[in-house]
Order: sequence, then C-alpha cells, then structure tokens
Amino acid sequence: MERKRSRSIRSPEVFLLLVLLASCFRHPDALSVTVTDEECVYEYILYDGDTVSGNFVVVDHDIFWGSDHPGIDLVVTSPGGNTVHTLKGTSGDKFEFKAPRAGMYKFCFHNPQRTPETVSFYIHVGHIPNEHNLAKDEHLDPINVKIAELREALESVTGEQRYLKARESRHRRTNESTRSRLIFYTVVEYLTLVCASVLQVVYIRRLFSKTVAYNRV
Repeated sequence: MERKRSRSIRSPEVFLLLVLLASCFRHPDALSVTVTDEECVYEYILYDGDTVSGNFVVVDHDIFWGSDHPGIDLVVTSPGGNTVHTLKGTSGDKFEFKAPRAGMYKFCFHNPQRTPETVSFYIHVGHIPNEHNLAKDEHLDPINVKIAELREALESVTGEQRYLKARESRHRRTNESTRSRLIFYTVVEYLTLVCASVLQVVYIRRLFSKTVAYNRV
C-alpha cells in the first residue's frame, strides 16, 4: 500500500517534467519578414486576456544605418481596429500586452525609408487558466494551471534567448559590413594614390622632355 501511495504522489511530478521537456522541443522558429514599405503578420488569439509577448530585430539592411535613420515602427491592431500596442523608430525591441478580446490581431511593420529591411519577428500567446476557468471546467485541475505557469516561465526565457541571439546576429553582420566597407575604401584610396603618382611622373617626364627640346633649339 505504501509503495502505491508513493507512486501516486510522484506521478504528477513525472508528468509535469515530461510536459516541460516536450515544450522545449516544440518552440517555433522566429519569422523572417522583409519590410520594404509595410508588411503585416496576423495572429489569432483564442481567449480574452491572454498575454501576447514577443520581440523583433532588424538583422539585415541594404543601407548603412546612421544616427538619423528613422528606424522601424510596429503597430498592433485588435480585431475591432483599435491600436493596442505601438513601438516607434527602433531597430529592435521587446513587447508584451494583454489581449482585450479574442480574435485576429494584426502586427504591422512600417519602414519610412522604403529600402528592404529583414526583420526577425517572434511572437508567443500565453494562456494561464484562472479561477473562473477552474470553476467553469470541472476537468481542469490545479496541476494543469501550474503546468501552464511553468510553461510560460520557460517560454519567457526562450523568447529572451531568441532576442539576444537575433541582436548578436545583427551586430555580427554590421561588423562584417563595416569591415568590408573599410577594405573597399582603403583599396580605392591606394588606387587613387597610385594613379596620382603615375600622372605626376608622366607630367614631369613631359615637362623635362619639352625643356630639353627647347634647350637644343
């Protein structure tokens, strides 16, 4: 009897561990979006009050971003057409908000420069059952709520890792682009100096040849 009781106590813990391990292997990859003028991504929210979180990073761009670059805008619109979240003029940021109602939400990126910008976009919709859900659904027990809470905590860590990885990728590409530009300008500078030196030599030789010819006359 004692052995059976011990197993019944441990089985929820084992089940909880298996659920968390399974959730580690089914995280979707970040979405890559090329924004020239405006690009929108749609996400359906199943429940009112769900937590919507995510991030985006501009990982590749065709022009060099100076201090005066306006950046990328993100506008989130609810099913009713209301703006629920906005990020203005940034090369990447994180966001989080409560969905006021269920339905289709629109995430639109605006690029004022209208030059192709590759954006890494990640979004997650979290749902944790509350007391109202527990009272409404007799098959929903508190351990499922605890599983949902732990899953959302794990998802938060995963989202942060994706954000940092995307930023690191952007910095690496920026460094590579800067190094390539530096090499190009250095080569052009050396070629210009060589051409200028050759032209000077040609000019001096012609000048001396004219002087020698004049002295002979």
